[in-house]
Amino acid sequence: MDTTAPIHPTAQIHPTAIIEEGAHIGPHCVIGAYTYIGAEVSLGESCEVRHHATVEGWVLMGSNNIVFPYAYIGGKTHDLKFKGGRTGLRIGDNNEFREYTTIHPATSEGDFTLIGDHNHLLAYSHIAHDCILGNHIVMSGHCALAGHVIVGDHAVIAWGCGIHQFCRVGSYGMASACSKNVKDIPPYMIAEGSPAEVRAINKIGLARHGFSTETITEIGRAYRFLYHEGLNRTQALEKIQALPGFSQKRELQILVKFYKTSKRGVA
Repeated sequence: MDTTAPIHPTAQIHPTAIIEEGAHIGPHCVIGAYTYIGAEVSLGESCEVRHHATVEGWVLMGSNNIVFPYAYIGGKTHDLKFKGGRTGLRIGDNNEFREYTTIHPATSEGDFTLIGDHNHLLAYSHIAHDCILGNHIVMSGHCALAGHVIVGDHAVIAWGCGIHQFCRVGSYGMASACSKNVKDIPPYMIAEGSPAEVRAINKIGLARHGFSTETITEIGRAYRFLYHEGLNRTQALEKIQALPGFSQKRELQILVKFYKTSKRGVA
């Protein structure tokens, strides 16, 4: 992005759009009718902010993002601990923020809420302050992440579910529709219910993303140790680590590390 020119000459700006002085609009951006772009916003190349959408606050957005009508990106955190100062929202590339999506910046001076690349946030999705999202995540409609939630790559947050503050959703994990998630959801697993419990491995999702039959079987074995053999958590993890070739099995290592580093507990 050319930061020397606030609005790149190749950008298409609707005459009814309001762009505050200081905003940077990158090459080939499209800014629709009745949009509002705040003074601290930077949009990378080929971003599109469609009609009646708002991007304000200290928002650093990469390339090829689409903000759909009535979305509100960068609005002040809801966190009552906010004491003022400059807090930010950093967004990667190739994301879609559908209608009425809301995303807040961080709470503390100099901190950022972080959104990675290739994420799809469907209508009415909400991401609160200080969340960290990886890549290729799908958030379905009417779901919400409370503050400080961390979501791994290729995770799915299904319709109408909520994730409690400071929880994690592991890579390739899934929070099922209408679930109440108050603990961490481990990688490769599906959690469902209120409160949510792990019900199965995400077998279909893993297969779709190219995991081998052997790897899926190994994850399934680990799942049985953790949830179906009457072992406590320590015993189950020890049994997983004792599996032949564990030191070469990256997925099992990720799973064990996730459990061992949980602060809220694992579903």
